[in-house]
Amino acid sequence: MPIQFIFSDTSLTLSSRKKLKLFIEKTFKQKGRNLTSLVIIFCTDEYLLDINRRFLQHDYYTDIITFNLSGNPKTIEGEIYISVDRINENASSNGVSKKEELHRVIFHGVLHLCGYKDKLREEKAKMTSAENRRLKMYFG
Repeated sequence: MPIQFIFSDTSLTLSSRKKLKLFIEKTFKQKGRNLTSLVIIFCTDEYLLDINRRFLQHDYYTDIITFNLSGNPKTIEGEIYISVDRINENASSNGVSKKEELHRVIFHGVLHLCGYKDKLREEKAKMTSAENRRLKMYFG
């Protein structure tokens, strides 16, 4: 499969990996994208802060950074970095399970690779709605 999960200095348990990979692949197909490769790296706050500083010149913690490495918007070749520390904290502060928050953030990165944006209020609303649909589809 062209999707890899990498765990860097985290003790995250990710169940149903095959189901998740198939769901992500299906999402790309539904959005008219051709998946070449996707690496999802689960890491710590400090690891992701370093990436945020070096590549985006941002000096703050974040839950996710998505890089589209393809020159073609219809082809997915990407990397998604997810801070497990942020997932745990956000789940607690938002009153949701860690599992739900983890999947929301994964789907958030996948949607970014499909062209969704979240800088403007309208874009954020569209992104959140798409995340909620994906969560409902995935968890039934």
